[in-house]
Amino acid sequence: MTPWQALTDELDRWGDLGRPATFWWRDDDAAEPSPALETLLGLAADGPKLALAMVPARLDPAVIPLVARAHCTVVQHGLTHLNHAPEGDKASEFPAARLLTDRLFDLGEGRGVLAEAFGDQFLPAFVPPWNRIGDDLIALLPGQGYCGLSTFNPTPEKARRLAIAELRWVNCHCDPIHWKQGRVFRGEAFALEEITRHLTARRLGTVTEEPTGLLTHHLVHDDAMTAFLAKLFAVTLTHPAARWLTPEEAFA
Repeated sequence: MTPWQALTDELDRWGDLGRPATFWWRDDDAAEPSPALETLLGLAADGPKLALAMVPARLDPAVIPLVARAHCTVVQHGLTHLNHAPEGDKASEFPAARLLTDRLFDLGEGRGVLAEAFGDQFLPAFVPPWNRIGDDLIALLPGQGYCGLSTFNPTPEKARRLAIAELRWVNCHCDPIHWKQGRVFRGEAFALEEITRHLTARRLGTVTEEPTGLLTHHLVHDDAMTAFLAKLFAVTLTHPAARWLTPEEAFA
């Protein structure tokens, strides 16, 4: 059985249950115009509405009209995308070890930049760089005006322990890039297996229920990655059991 057939069979199982298999799409690290960004937004034009995670401190004003015309919603990707983790720790711009007042200041600065640049196209959902954020900051996000948080892997049990009713935590579950081996596309088989595995786990109730999230990074895409995305969207957008949520729906 091919990975494409396995995905279709899994979607069929959702259909047999009368349940929609929901998806959403997030792309990280946008800040300036580039051919890679134009290619990405071209995929979104005929595909799902994209959550474009933009780095506020690196925002090039020239990118604003390009994004404004696109089928996307802007979300916040840190402030500077610089590492503030202690030496020896995994990279994070907003680690618990960093002074809380500094982290809160940076949150507000970044949100202000994107809100001014994109107006109603900006959704106040926070995407921490490297998908890491100190637990102490999570509970404060609603008070800072955020409706959502997105990291990677199934949303953990700590999301329920924190019990933040005002914050929708919606993660991504498939990242097709091999970051430790040249930042290359891992191949469609890997990506499809990740997607199908999460859909199966959701159907069986072994992970937190949330839409299956696709994470992309347009700056490192090659032709094979772009072709895979185009085919994935074509297959899923035409399957009766699959439904791509807009970012607004995902974080509602």
